[in-house]
Amino acid sequence: MHEMALAQGVVDIAVEQARANNAAGIRLVRLEIGALSHVEPRALSFCFDAVSRGTLAEGAVLEIDRPQGSATCLMCVKTFPLANRYDPCPHCGSHQVVVVGGEEMRVKELEVV
Repeated sequence: MHEMALAQGVVDIAVEQARANNAAGIRLVRLEIGALSHVEPRALSFCFDAVSRGTLAEGAVLEIDRPQGSATCLMCVKTFPLANRYDPCPHCGSHQVVVVGGEEMRVKELEVV
């Protein structure tokens, strides 16, 4: 389960930033994980709770924003919402598309005490 490694990375980032700002603890971690990122939010949340034990992030609320996927067609140059990575362009039917959104994975916000 790669979510465990991802959760550990999130906790490491959060704790590092909290320490750099002389915080006593972390109340909230808000992530942005795109719908096309191949990350299961419930599994990540479960893993976050496990790996945050004994750290400044223990007990922190994990919020996950899920921006939808989007792509630009190389044939008709239109940008459109993309539900699945290999869907064709809804405007011209081409499969020559470039994903331009929905793959992101980042710590968006931390609330510390």
